[in-house]
Amino acid sequence: MGAAVANNFDSAFDFRPGAQVPLSGAAGETAATHALASAAYRDTDVDELLKANSEWHKSEIKKGKLSLFKPDLGEAFSRAVQVRTLGGGRKPLIQSFGTEPQAVVEHCLAATGIRKQRDSQLTVVMGVFGVLFLPGLLIWLLIFQARKWISDQKDKRAQALSTALLVGAGGLLLLFLIRLPFTGLAGLYLRAMIVAPVIGWLLAKQICERTAKDMRLRWESLLAGGGIGAKIPEAVPTNPNETAAERLRQGLAHLTAEQQSNSVFYAGPKGILGMGTRWGSWQLAEELTPREPGAEIHPFRSWDVIRAIHDQLRLLERGPLHTGGFPTPSIRHWIVTPVGENAKEVARPKGTDVEAYQIKGHEIQRICNEQQFGSGDRHYLGVQFRLWDGQLVITMLITVTVLHHTLRIEVTGHALGPVHALFTTKPKAKVKEVAKTVRFWETKEVKQPLVGTTDVVRLAARAPFTWYPPLLDFLGGKLILPEPFGLRHAWADKPWRHRFMADDALRTATPVLRVVHASALKVLQENGVDTERWDNRSLILSGLVQDPTPRKADVYDA
Repeated sequence: MGAAVANNFDSAFDFRPGAQVPLSGAAGETAATHALASAAYRDTDVDELLKANSEWHKSEIKKGKLSLFKPDLGEAFSRAVQVRTLGGGRKPLIQSFGTEPQAVVEHCLAATGIRKQRDSQLTVVMGVFGVLFLPGLLIWLLIFQARKWISDQKDKRAQALSTALLVGAGGLLLLFLIRLPFTGLAGLYLRAMIVAPVIGWLLAKQICERTAKDMRLRWESLLAGGGIGAKIPEAVPTNPNETAAERLRQGLAHLTAEQQSNSVFYAGPKGILGMGTRWGSWQLAEELTPREPGAEIHPFRSWDVIRAIHDQLRLLERGPLHTGGFPTPSIRHWIVTPVGENAKEVARPKGTDVEAYQIKGHEIQRICNEQQFGSGDRHYLGVQFRLWDGQLVITMLITVTVLHHTLRIEVTGHALGPVHALFTTKPKAKVKEVAKTVRFWETKEVKQPLVGTTDVVRLAARAPFTWYPPLLDFLGGKLILPEPFGLRHAWADKPWRHRFMADDALRTATPVLRVVHASALKVLQENGVDTERWDNRSLILSGLVQDPTPRKADVYDA
């Protein structure tokens, strides 16, 4: 699936030789991508994800009807991301700068596929050892539901009570087996009704443990560098009748194309969605006066200044000394659409001036020259550095406006920090500290199963309902993603607590500002503008940017 797929969503099936199963272990993936993708394989409590909420973007956990059906973090994350990015009639997505969103979604699909294989086996176990002995199964499920409800009270006495409940219930059932008043076939069935779910639980435990080891291996592999790719054979249609596979393939193509869009959204104090908040702003505004008295300025447009700045920004990685310096930045023209601070969705531009989510060049020029005041979209030239393997995204935006006789050049800095530390934690073995047999005053750690008793029951109870995920959402609850949703900014931390990341963001401002000013002044000189006052203003700004201080530049105290 190449670039043609992304640009032609309605193309016919492609059955040419060499079709590949999508893999996410390809070159170009970053630490941020792997960290987010690892969430699909995690088996921790889903409530842990709430710790990654930020000031502006907050996830929610919608509770279900029965806590026994509650999903874990990986199940909830995979389900929510798949529905949000590939669901029919989905809302537009925000670009995930510094990551590959398709790779994250592919890992969610791969994790879901592994769980479906496990659930198919668990469903068979539930059918043989549960449904055939339904009364006994319901008794055990009620006991575990009560135990889970009590243990969720977060009280030591309640947790002790939950353990006592399980032991007491087991004792009563054992007594029931021994002193059962029925004989014959009815007696055998009643005894089997109590024992069969326990045998089923033992088999289910082996299935769950085996799958948990596989999932944790993938989780750890991603954080270690991404050794195991996400294989999604269901995304490759093998015949024209596989419409589901074709829809999935096109959904992934849409996702990739939208990631390349040059349309972004400004959400007030939240900054430009996907690029982070605005931390600094420097403006150079001065009157346009002719250099020669009585002469006229040669007519030029904002686009002429922007184009000159663009050409010089492409040389940022070059310097007079061999000291490393800047990596090659991404330089693009952006069309920025304003949205409300609390907007829950965005609408991407449509029409003849848009193709495959890309606003065409002639429309970009028109917006740059004509839409500088009043309603409508605005044009910004952006230079973006994706550093620290995608964990830091620095974007400097430049806009040029002309109102009456005043030309204004504005440079703003945006920074998107690393993904929350929750996503970079590696799996830990489950251990229990116990006293040694001889030296009882010393303790040792004993390895515990990856899947606990209650978790086995939970997974076995959920398994038969995986054929209809909305029912599982109703019974167990689901993850509500922050809107407008983008994989990268939804769980981004601030970069200012990281010494070197903060330094990188602050050090970017000065050279970019000077290149912008030098390029703009050259255009003014070529068109007969008196640049003496411009030079003075530029020198003042150059001094102010020597020690830039990050602040919430979009939060006005007015």
